[in-house]
Amino acid sequence: MSLTKTLRPGLIQMRVLDLEESVRFYTNIVGLNEVGRTEDGRAMLKGYDEFDHHSVVLREADEPGFDYVAIKVESPEVLEELAKATEEFGYAVDEVPANTDQPGFGKRYGFTLCTGHRIELYAEVEQASQIPMLVNPDPWGDEMPHGMQAQRFDHLLLYGPGAAEAERYFIEVLGMYAPEICNTEEGTRFATWLTGGMKAHDIAFVEYATPGRIHHFAFFLQDWNNLGLAADLIGKNRVKRDVGPTRHAITRGQTIYFFDPSGNRIETYAGGYAAYPDHPQRFWDLSEVGRGLFYYEGELIPSFLQVVT
Repeated sequence: MSLTKTLRPGLIQMRVLDLEESVRFYTNIVGLNEVGRTEDGRAMLKGYDEFDHHSVVLREADEPGFDYVAIKVESPEVLEELAKATEEFGYAVDEVPANTDQPGFGKRYGFTLCTGHRIELYAEVEQASQIPMLVNPDPWGDEMPHGMQAQRFDHLLLYGPGAAEAERYFIEVLGMYAPEICNTEEGTRFATWLTGGMKAHDIAFVEYATPGRIHHFAFFLQDWNNLGLAADLIGKNRVKRDVGPTRHAITRGQTIYFFDPSGNRIETYAGGYAAYPDHPQRFWDLSEVGRGLFYYEGELIPSFLQVVT
């Protein structure tokens, strides 16, 4: 449920080293459906519970990592308003015409955030051919969920310089709010979790010297039982696991972190509290963030903060 002008992060494009191997991984193991290929050969995928044309794009490249994320806003009128407000905030905005590099997507406005990440905004996208049932709906249609049964692209965590400014942009321009934050001992912002609705977070930022890095992007699973299935598939397919199954204290979500064949970190995520903008903000000291991230283990796993793409 959106409580602001932004609906959700609706599209992410990631770089992978071997496209066909990656498509097999994301379809057979994570459980996404391949929608098709773009004219230049990128693969378009979506979760079984998503209505939009696609939400994940994989692009073959010499190194893994993040190209951009696009955030869906509530209307074309709001899109124009937010593009203007982004310029006024201080970011140069460019326009991506409809149905060009992302089939099915309307006009998008893009800019580079202070953290070095490209962010795009859009309001219109075509409906996918395979969507959840609408009339007297069963839990799923003729094609049952498979693999980890990823329902949707849920959120992402980005690393780069200027987390406090990024937070200010998402609040002042996009109308999001920060249910949880973490500060250093000096009182500067180390991490922020931001949402435009009732999810605990849509996007998060960690202060990091190198710009343009991604820590992970996440897919939503139904519950803890589905996380157990995901763990079984990780073991059966000898997928490189990072952390979990475990639980966060931050966001209160249940989680597993693992890596795709190119080294991009993925999270499968379930649960989490319902956020509202009138709730008090939750605050973490940096000295306690290990317990916040890994509530069962009670301490930080160093590689978790250090490995990014």
